[in-house]
Order: sequence, then C-alpha cells, then structure tokens
Amino acid sequence: MSLPAQAEVVVVGGGVMGASIAFHLAEAGVPDVLLVERDTLASGSTSRSAGGVRAQFTDAVNIRLGARSLTAFEGYADRPGGEIDLHQVGYLFLHTDAASWEAAQVAVELQRSLGVPTRALTAGEAAALHPGVVVDDVVGATFHPRDGYCSPENVVHGYARAARAHGATVVTGVEVTGVEVADGEIGAVVTTQGVVRTGTVVCAAGPWSAALGEWAGVSLPVEPLRRQILVTEPLPASLVERFPATSPMTIDAATTFYLHREGPGLLVGMSYAAETPGFHPGVSDAWLPDLMTAMERRAPALLDVGLAHRWAGYYEVTPDHNALIGEAPEASRFLYATGFSGHGFLQGPAVGEVVRDLYLRREPPVDVSSLSADRFARGAVVHEHHLV
Repeated sequence: MSLPAQAEVVVVGGGVMGASIAFHLAEAGVPDVLLVERDTLASGSTSRSAGGVRAQFTDAVNIRLGARSLTAFEGYADRPGGEIDLHQVGYLFLHTDAASWEAAQVAVELQRSLGVPTRALTAGEAAALHPGVVVDDVVGATFHPRDGYCSPENVVHGYARAARAHGATVVTGVEVTGVEVADGEIGAVVTTQGVVRTGTVVCAAGPWSAALGEWAGVSLPVEPLRRQILVTEPLPASLVERFPATSPMTIDAATTFYLHREGPGLLVGMSYAAETPGFHPGVSDAWLPDLMTAMERRAPALLDVGLAHRWAGYYEVTPDHNALIGEAPEASRFLYATGFSGHGFLQGPAVGEVVRDLYLRREPPVDVSSLSADRFARGAVVHEHHLV
C-alpha cells in the first residue's frame, strides 16, 4: 500500500510486536494506525526464533505476560483469526546442580501462585516425558503442559491481516530514517518514501530500536546479539519413539541447549557464550563445538542425525536481558516495546494489549512499570533466570 501523508499512530517494526500492537490499537478503535516495516512482515527476529511459547519464568511480570499470551495463542483461531500450528507439548527445564534446582522450585511456587500450574518433577519423571534425553545428572525438572511452540510467521501475518480489517494501514519495504521532534513533541516520522505527520510513534523495531530511540531523544539500551538454530534431517525410525512428536520443548538449564520436534526432524539451538554484540550477518561455525558438547551430554543419539538446514537471527538484548516497555517522558508521545532478549515472540499478544492501553491512558492488564527504560539509571534491574 502507498504511504499515507499522516497517521494517528505510527508503529515501527513488522515483527510480532509491531503486528500485535497495530492489531490491538485498530481493534480498540484507534483511527489511522500505520504499521511500517523496512523489509517484509516477520522478516527480522520473529521469523528466526524457535517459536517457543511459555509461562515458566522467575519474574512475576514475565510470568503474567507469558501466561496471558498463552491464553491468546490458544484462542488465536477466533481472535484475530488464523492457523498458527500451536503444539502445546509443554516446556521441560532440566536442572543439574543444587542451587539451580532450589531456585527453580521457588519459581514453581511463584508461577503456581499466579495461576500457572507448573509441576516439579524427578529425573525419572522427566525421562518419561522425553525418553530421548539423558537425565543421569539431573537433580530435578519443571514442566508446564500448556507451554509449547507455534509458527511465528503465521502469528505475525494473522495479526497484520486483522489489523488491516480493522482499518489499519500496513506498509512494507519502507524504512524509517528519522523522527521529527520539536519542543518535546513528536511531529512526524521520516521514511525512505516520504514524511508521515504523526503525534505518536511506537518503537517495535527489535535490534534496530536504539537508533529509532536516539532520533526521538530517547535512550533505549538495546544491542543485537546473534543466535543460531539448526534443524536436523528426518529422524530415523529407531529414534522416532525416543523423540516423539509429543515430546516437550526441552531445555538444559545449565547450558541453554534446547530441542523440540520440527516436522520429521528436530529443531536444536543454544546460546553461545563467546558471541559478541553487533550485527553479524549469516551463520558461523564457531558455536558448533559448544553445541556438539552439549548435545553429546544431553542427547547423544542426535550426533548421528544429519543437518537439514540452519539459520541465524538476532536477540535484541538489554543490560539485564529483559524487555523495555513503556512511554518515554523525553518525547510525547513515544512508546516502546523492545529489548525482549529472546522472550518477544512468546510475549507478543499480551504486550500488544499493554501498549494499546498505555496509548489509551488506561490501566493495562499487566503492570509493566518495572520494565521502563529508565530502570537502569535508577538501578532497578529485573532479575530473570530462565534466559533461553
């Protein structure tokens, strides 16, 4: 679609955050919502995620955002509408040291107090859920059956389609290159196809958010950090029973090694401690030795399965590895939802509701004041330990 000359709200970024925010604003009756994406919808971090959805966190705000989003994913076919290939096979966290297991049990109690029925399991119970993983060093595990994974691209396109149906304009292939601010008031966004007059900008630009914030005079401490994923060839018949389609998304808490079924194969990934922040395009082999070591310890049978394909994307990382959500006091009105550090896809539905309500100046369904961007200046970092 052509770029309009003006808009009530300009949402920058066509991933899950931008699409969810645009949908929730338009559905609420906000007129002239414009979503601008520099490439194609879901072309950034969203499409390169593992698609995991969960409510297992150690911070109450993250638990609430995850749980509310799970409910939205479960009802996605009705609102906003569409098939997202949701597999609620659960998330299984494996813990191998006493301190980690003690913290996990505290988190389970917090989750349960907030309505998330996570269970604490023995190593044997974990093995029964996922017989393909080795648990001889596991001291305990946690499992929530409503967690799982779905299709990130389908989620984004469903939200964008519904946003259009409610009157929003979605424009792709247009890059925002500046924000005009005068006397603390936003007046316009500058793009590669012209200027759009607006009084409100919502930053949902993922790893590119810092520059957008800088143009508006707002500090958004977000850095890109490459993360890589691989998908195996179809599992041989001898391994299908050990890694069944119903097996949970399984995470080794000590190494962050994780795996879940992906069609006839398995999707596998983990963090790489030596990765440095910055835009490093493409895949690298540097992380493979660490991945193979973790795989040999946790799922050695997979070492003999071939590689079908692999890709790299970016986490949008903040100093405490938690999101930035709020409205900046420096520029009226500049709202932001970024820096999710790997949690963005799974929190997208709830954050769309939150930003909608922040824009409408009403109480959001989850109090996200602890995630404001100025928390670092105040020394009020968020402590979240389930960082996958």
